[in-house]
Amino acid sequence: MLDPADTVVLYEELAFQDVMPVRWNSPPPEPAAAVGLAERNLQVMQAWDALEDHPVVEQAEENAPLAAEIQRLDRKMTLLLALVGQLLALNRPRPAPVPLRFNAHGALWRPAGQAPQIGAPGVLEIYLHECIAQPLRLSGRITAVADTGEVKIRFEPLDDALCAVIAKIAFRRHRRQIAARHAPGRM
Repeated sequence: MLDPADTVVLYEELAFQDVMPVRWNSPPPEPAAAVGLAERNLQVMQAWDALEDHPVVEQAEENAPLAAEIQRLDRKMTLLLALVGQLLALNRPRPAPVPLRFNAHGALWRPAGQAPQIGAPGVLEIYLHECIAQPLRLSGRITAVADTGEVKIRFEPLDDALCAVIAKIAFRRHRRQIAARHAPGRM
């Protein structure tokens, strides 16, 4: 049976939850700029998906030398990306990380500064990884501000391809969290 604590939901859909740098910008982009924004957002999400840790698939013995070489190259690329991320961090300061929950429909977070007002339109910038210079920029409108300072936004409808990538990453993270909680030997 699934423990409700295992499932992160927002707007009645599975959501991604983590601690990430987030910035709220108002006003929203002009309609002409929104077209290019959708394409950049898809590229950012695809880059993040590629950087996410994926489990290593067991290789057949005849592929063992090739698998070892791929793992060696993977470690080198990871190191290179970490170094690039450090350089980017020096040149492009990011907001402080905050707890964030988001999916293709909206987001929930607690801004570091003053919370925007309910109904305010704008763009939520989510910095997904230190190696990705561009943030995910999602236009929407504030739907709720809790007494605790948490802000809830509903995004403008997103491109189907972008929705699919966000849903895939949220599902993958959800699956990993459940596996970690229910792993043998964990009490």
